[in-house]
Amino acid sequence: MLLRVSSTSEKPLYQQLRDQIVEGIAVGELLPGEKLPSVRSLATDLGINLHTVNKAYAVLRDEGYVAMRGRSGAVVSTPGEQASTRSRLEDERMDESLFDLALAFRARGGSLDAFAERAATQAEKAFSASDRG
Repeated sequence: MLLRVSSTSEKPLYQQLRDQIVEGIAVGELLPGEKLPSVRSLATDLGINLHTVNKAYAVLRDEGYVAMRGRSGAVVSTPGEQASTRSRLEDERMDESLFDLALAFRARGGSLDAFAERAATQAEKAFSASDRG
């Protein structure tokens, strides 16, 4: 899996890395047990600070997507490990994000039905992406 970051993006670099790795897991490009690059090598490859990569890996660990295996480094968690580690915290974060998006959509004059339709379209894209991988 090729990871890229953009210094011109509004998203912080660590968040860009986190999002790409989560997407890689979701579409099957990164499989359970697969070893991720070391913090140092990924930072060097991307030309960014190693603390940025470390933060991305820490967020992924906290969310349950990766497990830290001591000197072996970060590996993709199995689905069971992911569910037990992530559960409530990740669900709360997702709910907050969805609420913020719905509120912004409503503030621009959007309706509940229009928001639900757009959300369903994006969810279908996300779930069908894993079927293509």
